[in-house]
Amino acid sequence: MQAGSPRSPESPRYVKLKAVNSKLIKNNRQSGSDRRRTGVGFDLQPTLKGELIELRPLRPQDFDSLFSAASDPKIWEQHPESDRYQREVFQGFFDGALESKGAFAIIERKSGRIIGSSRYCNLDLTNREVEIGWTFLEREFWGGTYNRELKQLMLEHAFRFVDRVVFVVGEQNLRSQKALAKIGADFLKKAQLPAADGTIRRNVVFAITAKSYRVVAPAAQH
Repeated sequence: MQAGSPRSPESPRYVKLKAVNSKLIKNNRQSGSDRRRTGVGFDLQPTLKGELIELRPLRPQDFDSLFSAASDPKIWEQHPESDRYQREVFQGFFDGALESKGAFAIIERKSGRIIGSSRYCNLDLTNREVEIGWTFLEREFWGGTYNRELKQLMLEHAFRFVDRVVFVVGEQNLRSQKALAKIGADFLKKAQLPAADGTIRRNVVFAITAKSYRVVAPAAQH
């Protein structure tokens, strides 16, 4: 390569492009930091792809497929709404998911079928936090691997915009509490919150921060 050619390291054009690229990288980093400080631009229904699963926005036409995944009573036996495996009860859950504008269909990439759902909700721009909840998977996909990838995808997206993610689970739902502990979430507080039927139920709140997630994320890969 000849000295002074457009691709030569000492070319004035090369030096200028290098300076511009460095500035763009710095601006992009600052922009990402600004987004996390303000929550601005948080897309509550992106399409997220992992090795095992894909998350996409839930659609009205997904009802039958999602109900098929949810119609196992064992899924809900520790849940405050333990009859959600019934079609009419699940209909209320599904309608609320669509209305939330933050719900996902969880699709197993190998088979292409819907195996569960989750959602972002209660985005709080003032405190820079969002809730991940209303999550369930078919029993075939219990055991950690699929849930870890699900949470990894949702947490990594959330932490582009907020500093903390919270999870609210029923006080008696020990299975979900153990799953949250496995991904590094810490117990925050107990809370009495209204359920879909208007009754007040006891819940526990867990939280994970962007800082603590970076510590546990490598373990979540396995």
